[in-house]
Amino acid sequence: MALAPVPKLVLGSVAFAIFWVLAVFPAVPFLPIGRTAGSLLGALLMVAFQVLSPDQAYEAIDLPILGLLFGTMVVSVYLERADMFKYIGKLLSWKSRGAKDLLCRICLISAVSSALFTNDTSCVVLTEFILKIAKQHNLPPHPLLLALATSANIGSAATPIGNPQNLVIAVQGKISFGKFLFGVLPAMVVGVVVNALILMIMYWRVLSIQKDEEDPVADFEAEEEVNSHQFSPATMSHYNSFNSQEWNARIDSFNIHNSPRVQSLRNRSMASDGEIDRVLSNRIDSARNSNASKEGTNDVPPQTKEETNPTRTDAIVDRPIEARVMHTTEGKDYISKKLRYVLWKSCVYIITLGMLVAMLLGLNMSWTAIAAALALVVLDFKDAMPSLEKVSYSLLIFFCGMFITVDGFNKTGIPGALWDIMEPYSRVDRASGVAILALVILVLSNVASNVPTVLLLGGPVAASAAAISKEDEKKAWLILAWTSTVAGNLSLLGSAANLIVCEQARRAPNIAYTLTFWSHLKFGLPSTLIITAIGLALIR
Repeated sequence: MALAPVPKLVLGSVAFAIFWVLAVFPAVPFLPIGRTAGSLLGALLMVAFQVLSPDQAYEAIDLPILGLLFGTMVVSVYLERADMFKYIGKLLSWKSRGAKDLLCRICLISAVSSALFTNDTSCVVLTEFILKIAKQHNLPPHPLLLALATSANIGSAATPIGNPQNLVIAVQGKISFGKFLFGVLPAMVVGVVVNALILMIMYWRVLSIQKDEEDPVADFEAEEEVNSHQFSPATMSHYNSFNSQEWNARIDSFNIHNSPRVQSLRNRSMASDGEIDRVLSNRIDSARNSNASKEGTNDVPPQTKEETNPTRTDAIVDRPIEARVMHTTEGKDYISKKLRYVLWKSCVYIITLGMLVAMLLGLNMSWTAIAAALALVVLDFKDAMPSLEKVSYSLLIFFCGMFITVDGFNKTGIPGALWDIMEPYSRVDRASGVAILALVILVLSNVASNVPTVLLLGGPVAASAAAISKEDEKKAWLILAWTSTVAGNLSLLGSAANLIVCEQARRAPNIAYTLTFWSHLKFGLPSTLIITAIGLALIR
C-alpha cells in the first residue's frame, strides 16, 4: 500500500501516538486525562490535522458494534439486578472441598460467565467475593486472582459478546454467533483446562497448605462476610429492600415479640433473601429483657397476666405464626410482592436466554441485543434511568474516538505498508504462516492493546486470507479473535480484565491485596504461549 504524503503521514502518526500513550498509560504525568478523553483527543487531532475530513470521521464510527455493546451492557445490568451474579458467586463456595477445588471452580465459572456476560463484568463482580473466600479458608489470594483474570480472558474468546475485540471481529467479518462459538469453543475449553493445570503446577505447594487453627469467632466472621456479600448496589432492588426491612418492621407491629415463632419466621424470611440482620435480633433481645423486667417489677406471674388480659386471644397464640401473618393485609401484600419479584427475575432470565438463542439462529446480533435490552426495560415497568445510568457510556465514547483515530492512522498507509512486508510470511494456509501471524498479533496486542490491533490488522489479514478461500478468511478472523484475546494474559497491562482484578483487589476494604506486574508476568508468559499454540491447532 502506498504511503500518504509526508505531512499527512507525520501528523497522523503523531495523533495516533498520543492516543496510544493515553490508552495504554491513562495517567501519564504530562496529560493525566484518561483513556476516554485520550481517544477523543486522538480523533480530534485526526480531523484537525486533516488526515480525515469530518464526514470521514463520522463514517469511521461503527454503529453496529456500538449497538451490540450497548445492548449487552444493559442486559448485564438487569441480570445483576436479578441476582444472576450472586448465584454465580455462590457456586464458588458451595460445598467447596479445598483450595484446588476452589481454583478449578474459579477457572470454570469465570470462563463461562465471561463468554456470556463479558470478561470485564465477571471480573468486577467476582474479585472481592473471591478475596473473601480466600480469607475465610486462609488461602493466598494470588493464584485465585490469577485464575479469575486469565480464565475470564480465555472464556471470553468463545463468543462475539465475550469482549470488545470479538464484537469488532464478528461484525466486520460477518460471522454469526453460532459459527463464532463452534469455531472457537474447542480451543476455549482446552485452554481453560490447560490454564488450570498450569496454575496447579506452579502453585501446588501454596495450594496444599492446610488451614491453620484459627479463632472460632474470627472464622465465623469471615464466613459471614462471604454469605452476606453484595456484588454491587444494582442487586439491591426495591423488592429486596422491602423484604429485609419493611417486612420485619410489619411483623414487629403485631406485638408478639415474646413468641419464639416470631424469631423463627424472621430467620426464615431473612434467609430467603440471604441477609442476617443482627441489629434486629438485638432489638428483640432487649425487648424481651424489658418485658421480663416489667413482669418482675409488677410481681405478677406471666400466667396471671394472660388470664387477666382478655384482649389476648389464646386461639390466635396457639395457631402457627405463619398462618396468622399470611392472612393479614400485610402478609398478603408481602406474598404478592414476593411472587412478582420471582416472576420478574424469571422473565429476565428467559429474555436473556431468548437473546442468546436468537443470536445462535443467525439473527442480527446488534439489533437482537438492543431488542432484549428494551424488552427488559419495558418488563421492569418503571423509570429505567437508574439502570441505564449503570451503562458504561465512557466505554462507548472511547470506542467512537478509537474508531476515528485508528481509521486515520490507516489512512497514513503505515499499517498497510508493514503488512505488505509481513503478508508473504503470514498466510493462514501454512502452519508456519499461522505461527508468524499469531506472534505478530500477540506482540501488537500487548504493545497497542487488543482492540486497536484488531482494527488495524483485521481488514488486511482477512483480505489476504480471502484470496486463498472463503473458509480461510473465516479462519483468519477466528485466529485474530483467539490470539488477541489470549494475548491479554501475558502481562498485567495486556487486558482491561487484568487491570480490573488488580484494582478491585487493591481497593477491597479489609481484604486488600496487590497483584504486582512481575508476579502476573511470571505465570502469564508461559501460560499465554502454551494456550495460544494449543488453541491455534483446535480452531475450526
